[in-house]
Amino acid sequence: MAEVKICGLREPAHVTAAVEAGARYLGFVFFPKSPRAVTGAEAAALSADLPVGVAKVGLFVDPSDALLTEVLDAVALDIVQLHGHETPERVAEVKALTGLPVMKAVGISGPDDLVLLTEYGVVADMLLVDAKPPKGADLPGGNGLAFDWRLLVGRRWLRPWMLAGGLTPDNVAEAVRLTGAPAVDVSSGVESAAGVKDSTRIEAFCAAARS
Repeated sequence: MAEVKICGLREPAHVTAAVEAGARYLGFVFFPKSPRAVTGAEAAALSADLPVGVAKVGLFVDPSDALLTEVLDAVALDIVQLHGHETPERVAEVKALTGLPVMKAVGISGPDDLVLLTEYGVVADMLLVDAKPPKGADLPGGNGLAFDWRLLVGRRWLRPWMLAGGLTPDNVAEAVRLTGAPAVDVSSGVESAAGVKDSTRIEAFCAAARS
């Protein structure tokens, strides 16, 4: 049974669907290139009436201090997610600037990438283990790609972590069973089109992750 993060929310109906399905984390994307991007004000409106215990996660890609400050002035996030090429030093800077826990996304395509989980695990509060995007991809995540989950079998973790990358209502239960992931993150896997969430798929994903 894994906790669920639904990322890239843009519509009130889908926020409601995620909460009612039992999602523990809601993700809002502050990256203009993404079809899921929102402003700080939009995220504040979407998350205004969340129940206690549901965390608001802001996804940023190599953000400037100015962008972080601008968004946080508009919406009270609980977690900052860094999904770009931020160094461990930059992760520490963002923690100090925002005063919030930082989740660092780490892209995995093969065994050589696993060392990054240790390097970032020393400084980040949480890790998001995602599939490494293709070379030249416009988006660092949300591409619907998976990696070989067997790379994570039996691993000891320095920090709490989430599994991401190519997860769907059809494969999330197996992914959790194989990796032991305590939490899972989905975006494109619960969409009917890029950036368009599907309430039925959100409900099915959460049910499968909890099974």
